[in-house]
Amino acid sequence: MTSNITMYSADWCGDCRRSKRLMDSLNVEYTIIDVEADPSASDKVIEINGGQRSIPVIVFPDGTHLTEPSDNDLKAKLEALKII
Repeated sequence: MTSNITMYSADWCGDCRRSKRLMDSLNVEYTIIDVEADPSASDKVIEINGGQRSIPVIVFPDGTHLTEPSDNDLKAKLEALKII
């Protein structure tokens, strides 16, 4: 089942790597959008975060998002949405 999760990320971002590791370990499918490679994605991150360029931004199928979530917060969100 595809979960339609999108993660705005960058290779140099440690928090991004941590969130990817967690979702990979839980077998959660997601799409990565590299904000370094796609300037419009960087603009989208700034829009979502109200002016901040903080990543990762993880957008969920219900339209909500988390910015720089802890592993516990991310896991709780995935459980709340019944993705895991």
